Amino acid sequence: MNLIQKWTEISLVKRIVAGLIVGALLGAFLPQAEAIGMLGTLFVNALKALAPLLVFFIVMHALAQRKKGTKGNMGTVVLLYLVGTFGAALVAVIASFLFPSTLMLEGVEQIEQAAPQGILEVLTNLVTGAVMNPIAAITSANFISVLFWAVIFGMAFHNASEGTKTVVGEIADMLSTAIRWVIQCAPFGILGLVFTTVSTTGFKAFLDYGQLVLVLVGSMLFVALVMNPLIVFFCTRKNPYPLVLKCLKDSGIMAFFTRSSAANIPVNMRLCKELGLDEDKYSVSIPLGATINMAGAAITISVLTLATANTLGIQVDFLTALLLSVLSALGACGASGVAGGSLLLIPMACSLFGIGSDIAMQVVGIGFIIGVIQDSCETALNSSSDVLFTAAAELRDRRLAEKNK
Repeated sequence: MNLIQKWTEISLVKRIVAGLIVGALLGAFLPQAEAIGMLGTLFVNALKALAPLLVFFIVMHALAQRKKGTKGNMGTVVLLYLVGTFGAALVAVIASFLFPSTLMLEGVEQIEQAAPQGILEVLTNLVTGAVMNPIAAITSANFISVLFWAVIFGMAFHNASEGTKTVVGEIADMLSTAIRWVIQCAPFGILGLVFTTVSTTGFKAFLDYGQLVLVLVGSMLFVALVMNPLIVFFCTRKNPYPLVLKCLKDSGIMAFFTRSSAANIPVNMRLCKELGLDEDKYSVSIPLGATINMAGAAITISVLTLATANTLGIQVDFLTALLLSVLSALGACGASGVAGGSLLLIPMACSLFGIGSDIAMQVVGIGFIIGVIQDSCETALNSSSDVLFTAAAELRDRRLAEKNK
């Protein structure tokens, strides 16, 4: 137990970096030790087992707990959250078209992909796949159906007793805890995944991941420094950058290291108080933002999904890419508030193109390999924009009130 405690006290980022380095060295110098690759297989399979349940209960609980009769500017805040998340997904899609990336996936050449012929086929698959038996959807990892039924049940549970909502919340918390335990094993999983990659493809794979990271981080920087300031300016009609930079400094930097939007809620609450915002409003909008304001997650889902489609030779037209932006934004709203939560939603987006769970979970594994950078930047964008949009909505109300005097 002391050894486990000392292990968990070390920063997860440092442990993952260590696992990545050790895996690369073992892959380069001991490529015959194939048993090491089993660590990556076990890690991916554990994620594969828990991901559908996590998405189902997290989304259902978030909808069941939404406040009744919430007044004030919550409508504006939610609209900004949704616009920001969808806009981020759209930026990611455009960046992926401008700078297409490919991934190193096993078994791709043996898989015959039936690429969708157009938006009509995609919509048909989307609708028919969404209404399958919810239990079958969870067991078969049909994430579109899982998300659909989570929304339906969450809306139905909205009028349930507080005791029932508490049970649903406790199940969601239990699954989040289980995911945290699995993610604590990420260094060993990354070691195995990197070993397999290096032993089979060499270090060339990291050059491909380097381009992928640049597309991801570049999209997030564009959203943080260009798109979000434009949204804030539209609301306040003032120079947005003092507010944008303060949110990035006081909230984003902390979130970069904690890699958890949920863990950063107290930091954001304190920042809202420093900005002189209404506590009755931000006490609701900040926790809500940690659940549904997921611009960084939408970028991750979109970029990795399109990189997978590009690797498999699937041609994606504009309308299908637009649908992916909507689906990524919707899926991002259900991303878990723990490190790596958005990666678990990649299979849902991949299913839009008929990409199977086995391939999709390999992509999740790649996501964890680059997660040292990707997830930190993603969480910094997500969490800092919670405060940014909360402040923008209230400043907009103040501006309109002064104008009407």
